[in-house]
Amino acid sequence: MQHNRAILRSSALGLAFAMLVVGVLSASAVSANSHEGHHEEAAGSVYTTTNDATANAVLWYTRSEDGSLSLSGKFLTGGAGTGAGLGSQGAVVLADEGKILLAVNAGSNEISSFRVGDSGLTWVANVGSGGTTPISLAVHEHLVYVLNGGVGGTISGFWLSSRGRLTPIEGSTLGLSDGAVPAQVSFDPGGRVLVVTEKATNLIDTFTVGENGIAGGLKSYASSGATPFGFAFDKTGHLIVSEAAVAGLSSYAVSSAGVVTTISGSVVDGQGAACWVVITKNGRFAYTSNAHDPFNDISSYAIGKDGSLMLLEANAASPGLGPTDLAMNGNTHFFYVLASRANAITGYAVSEDGSLTQVTMVGGLAPSDVGLAAI
Repeated sequence: MQHNRAILRSSALGLAFAMLVVGVLSASAVSANSHEGHHEEAAGSVYTTTNDATANAVLWYTRSEDGSLSLSGKFLTGGAGTGAGLGSQGAVVLADEGKILLAVNAGSNEISSFRVGDSGLTWVANVGSGGTTPISLAVHEHLVYVLNGGVGGTISGFWLSSRGRLTPIEGSTLGLSDGAVPAQVSFDPGGRVLVVTEKATNLIDTFTVGENGIAGGLKSYASSGATPFGFAFDKTGHLIVSEAAVAGLSSYAVSSAGVVTTISGSVVDGQGAACWVVITKNGRFAYTSNAHDPFNDISSYAIGKDGSLMLLEANAASPGLGPTDLAMNGNTHFFYVLASRANAITGYAVSEDGSLTQVTMVGGLAPSDVGLAAI
């Protein structure tokens, strides 16, 4: 009888211990879920890609109300990067009002798509880029074009589903001019004109886009200054283009037929290698990153209602950090810079007069990181 009681007592203690373990594990699971749920309180997000030559990945940073960033996740693309800079703008972009993220895999000639959620990114699929070395992406509603930077350069089109899947558009792959070394592809605000910058040939290309999603009618225009690189459109459709060789910006009018007309030609900032460009949502200010020595800084410009440009500050921010890719969050209260020399992302608050005040800096990136997108 005593032996039976001992067995019962031992079984009871074992059951109690098991219940305690389950309780601890359950508490841990709740704690983990609470930690993930904490991201729901984030004011926004910033994304970049590692461009790792073995296993490319997207890095996710959550943004606080004050603009500061925290690394919150790393998501493999399933493709490969190049392990070095791409010399382009637009390697990672957000689509469908921030619900989908697209990234290039320049080493494996693919585009990766992810769904964006409160707990990070969910990989959807990879699709061939239609060429070699994809370096830049353009999105308008559910139409996507990729710029392939391989020999000669090409563009290819895709339809983007609401679930994040990309379907190639037959007949949409087109070549650029002879000897092209392209830097960026993007749509005009109406989605009817596709623009490509060519660095080596000093050209700005335009294509008109039909209802079937196919771009055609290549037109090439001489850039005002040498080495047109990154660009952006203001809210009224003026095209603002950086010129790396002269270290400045130029502005252009672009018609619905893809005709490019110069507004302000080569407004120089006196720095070195103006390459990447972003514009505030209200269309009043443009910023460019001067990536070369000895300056390594950001220059700011005022944009007139007619698209004309005026230099505001030659050295507005980020001295000495090797700035490359740039991104504005959705309401453009914050401005982020991929500081390649510091292997970091720096963030700035944007004042009403266009001036910048640093609010954050997060390190731990690799020299190969490329692309920047913010929401």
